[in-house]
Amino acid sequence: MIPPSGLSGVPLALTPLNRKDFTSDQEIRWCPGCGDYAILSTFQSMMAELGLRRENTVIVSGIGCASRFPYYVDSFGMHSIHGRAPAIATGVAITRPDLNVWVVTGDGDALSIGGNHLIHTMRRNLNLTILLFNNRIYGLTKGQYSPTSEQGKVTKSTPYGSVDSPFNPISLALGAEATFVARAIDSDRKGLTEVLTRAAEHRGTALVEIYQNCPIFNDDAFADLKGPDAEDALITLRDGEPITYGRDGQFCVVRNDSFDLELANTAEVDPSRIVVHDAGRQDPTQAFAISRLTESGVLRQAPIGIFRQVEKPAYDDLVRDQIDTVRADDRGAALAGVIAGNDTWEAVAK
Repeated sequence: MIPPSGLSGVPLALTPLNRKDFTSDQEIRWCPGCGDYAILSTFQSMMAELGLRRENTVIVSGIGCASRFPYYVDSFGMHSIHGRAPAIATGVAITRPDLNVWVVTGDGDALSIGGNHLIHTMRRNLNLTILLFNNRIYGLTKGQYSPTSEQGKVTKSTPYGSVDSPFNPISLALGAEATFVARAIDSDRKGLTEVLTRAAEHRGTALVEIYQNCPIFNDDAFADLKGPDAEDALITLRDGEPITYGRDGQFCVVRNDSFDLELANTAEVDPSRIVVHDAGRQDPTQAFAISRLTESGVLRQAPIGIFRQVEKPAYDDLVRDQIDTVRADDRGAALAGVIAGNDTWEAVAK
């Protein structure tokens, strides 16, 4: 019996699944209170709801606390090389179109040693989903500053404060023209589930930045986005709706006379000036401007949700189509010639 197809042709399970089906027998070894627990639990439940077969799911990680993720999910997976998870996942995605491929990485793994792999994966639009756990610190190696740590951050590797300008991961992804870009928070189970589901359904590269608390080396890094005043700090993006936020929608995002985006009091502006979010807009310029409402390294406010979701041919689909076309044209002779090239030798035994 051929299983029914789910996301992008990946086979579905024949019987209903639950979170336990995606829970491995490995002891979870994260620090108490780590935000990774909430992300793992949400992911396992979401995968069961999607009904994807565990044997058609592959999770590739790099190095870091987040990279233990494959051990804790009962599916196929690989704890790979520092920063190189996207490269390994590329090979999996190209050779196995029947698989649902995930990359789990952290801000250090993805944006430092793995930065080049990350941006080219997004540029190419590989059919895989990247979960970037951002705790703004190196946790596994005990508290050095990371590419997303704020300027002035005092750590073991920056005893007088970091002088680096940190990355804004969402801006970086949009600059690379990733076709799906989103942000969520570890403790917001509903919002995280919605974003992960939409990312899994997307054909192409989906990048989800997840603000994740590290209670040991960078506790309360996102306190303003989780505490009692969170409603006044979180700008929830809803496609097709004016961008307002606050307990009573008292704040909004407007375009000023210089065509830049800025924050304003809703009651004090003409409603026509309030920016309407358009995640499906082909030009990423507006989404990029929205991402800049989160200052690099400063979290006075933060847009969350889906910034961009557009359709574009996936790199791995194009590669497979090209190979099939060449093989069909001349039964593979040309392809064999390309592989062999002109500089070939034949070894003859004497």
